[in-house]
Amino acid sequence: MLSLAHGAALMTGLLACVTDLRMRRVPNALTFGAAAAGLLWHAVSGGLSGAGFALAGWAVGIIVFLPLYALRGMGAGDVKLLGAFGAWVGPVMVLWVALYGSIAGGVLAVFVALSAGYLRTAGTNIYSLLMFWRISGVRPMPELTLDTAVAPRLAYAVPLFAGLAVTVWLER
Repeated sequence: MLSLAHGAALMTGLLACVTDLRMRRVPNALTFGAAAAGLLWHAVSGGLSGAGFALAGWAVGIIVFLPLYALRGMGAGDVKLLGAFGAWVGPVMVLWVALYGSIAGGVLAVFVALSAGYLRTAGTNIYSLLMFWRISGVRPMPELTLDTAVAPRLAYAVPLFAGLAVTVWLER
């Protein structure tokens, strides 16, 4: 049987998938609302230590994907979504969500690139990015950011939800 916290995180993930697939964004009302609800739930059910658990989970979730956002390789909604998951499942589980979600995201990205005839270009772009970083240091490459890239877009809420589902399933 699922705990309320796991169920709430999964429902948040489902809603995020729907909005990300339809609108190509994860709304702040969903991410901040879910994070606040997770904090409130843990504070009421666990007191100060419960609130600390939720805050630590939220912070770890934000920190894990923040570098990808800073490099303009990931949207802010995806970062905040992982933070919201962390507020519900805590700091350790959210690391597993990030790991499994990243694996799912890589697999999904290959399928999306293959279906769009973009796989060779994606490989070339990865090589170019690594060479750019080697010469210029790790910073956004202007030609390959979310703002300027012409690559097919990946609704990253989907692999994050998959990572959450796997993490919750393995936790049981």
